[in-house]
Amino acid sequence: MTSSTERTNIALSADELASFHKNGYIGPLTIYSPDEMDQIWKTVRREALDRSHAAYPEVDSGIGAPNIFNYDRHLDIELLAEHVCNRRIVDRVASILGPDLLCWRTEFFPKYPGDEGTDWHQADTFANASGKPQLLWPGESEDDFGAGTLTVWTAFTESTRENGCLQIIPGSQNKMNYDETKHMDYNEGRINSEVKDGVPRGFFGYDYRQLQVDPHWRPNEEDAVSLTMEKGQCVIFWSTLMHASLPNTATGKNYRMGFASRYVPTKVRIYPDTDHIEEYGGSISLENWAAVLARGEDRFQHNKITSKTLKGTPIRPA
Repeated sequence: MTSSTERTNIALSADELASFHKNGYIGPLTIYSPDEMDQIWKTVRREALDRSHAAYPEVDSGIGAPNIFNYDRHLDIELLAEHVCNRRIVDRVASILGPDLLCWRTEFFPKYPGDEGTDWHQADTFANASGKPQLLWPGESEDDFGAGTLTVWTAFTESTRENGCLQIIPGSQNKMNYDETKHMDYNEGRINSEVKDGVPRGFFGYDYRQLQVDPHWRPNEEDAVSLTMEKGQCVIFWSTLMHASLPNTATGKNYRMGFASRYVPTKVRIYPDTDHIEEYGGSISLENWAAVLARGEDRFQHNKITSKTLKGTPIRPA
């Protein structure tokens, strides 16, 4: 992984930063060459089958459960731990959030032929599924609109309109159209069964529209941008940016695999006053969870932080 060990600071330029603040996202940005990404994903895909050191146990609580138990595999897979600390990523994130960064969550986002798209949504405190905030910025209460988190969504495979690429609505990050204190009902039967405005879209067994502040509001899809990416590219965006994905209408083995790593400054409290995650039809303990110091120093010590993977391999911040 040559690109992850380069020592040159790779900050966003002034023009890139201005574009990010206006639009709420920047990208696609190249992190790995296609050949590098192929080799990384080949190894990660094989190692992910071994869950003996995974942070969360595999639970039998419905089709939605894998959205939880495959969280945070950077805590046991060395290449993913290197990825979340990759300077090509964290130096750019630091241009926005400051020099001291925690990676608090990672998630795989597969989309196989026939899978529905993901419905339009925003996330601030990430209380959207459980009703319990997972992030609190300094001075922020559970009812405040905060900054959310920066998501770095990396295409581990090619991401096209046909196989379900991301979509975003530029400039939508400064107003929350959803109230995360509201309740969403989980229903496994919703998965791959709903069509919204002519497009197969769902939200992992939930109906995200239940959180809308205005039940009659609809996102303006005419403003949407489809983020097609080569394997090894990423996009950085605020979690409060309106985002979704298209359905995978491809055939054969043309699947899309995205990997999201989420960052906050060290001053943010993560999973405040809670010891478990409750989402997508399952509940898991945070006993083996810890944030990773991806860059800089932790001067606040609000959060549980690990300096090694659950296999004992050192995690080296940028």
